Amino acid sequence: MSALLPDAANAARLRVVDEHIGMENRHDLEGIMQTFGAGACYDDEPWNAHYRGRDEVRGFYADMLRALPDLHIDVRHRHVAAEAVILEVVIVGHHLGDWRGLMATGRPIEFPLCGIFTFDQDDRLAGEKIYYDRAMVLRQLGVFHEPDTFSGRAAIALTHPLTMLQIAARKLLRRD
Repeated sequence: MSALLPDAANAARLRVVDEHIGMENRHDLEGIMQTFGAGACYDDEPWNAHYRGRDEVRGFYADMLRALPDLHIDVRHRHVAAEAVILEVVIVGHHLGDWRGLMATGRPIEFPLCGIFTFDQDDRLAGEKIYYDRAMVLRQLGVFHEPDTFSGRAAIALTHPLTMLQIAARKLLRRD
């Protein structure tokens, strides 16, 4: 494990992360991309979605900014580690554009997120990795329901028999 960087290096990395969040809040796609170094990476862990290279990362941000045109990121806590800056934030916005195959719902979202920012040799962002409660987001968008609610029980009643048929069909097809 490496030691913490000198204060000046930590301050420079925090400035890059603050600039990045500021560009996200201004919906400035070009500005967001300028905070990344040449080998940009973005990992949306709850979806197991991994974007490699500047074009893929740009595509992720373009889709997100279209889906949440009023996206706002409220930074709650910053943590500096030897190899990363970690932010605890709250994401706020309205789902007004297609996102991950889901048509716009118009619904508001607000959820906590943890982002881990790593850096390249030039102290530009090498990558960002995010963690959040995917079920919370889908619940706010109206497409996930707790199983102990009326709509949750209705969804189970409709999907459970289909799921059981799919399992049985897979088992039958594997018999040779």
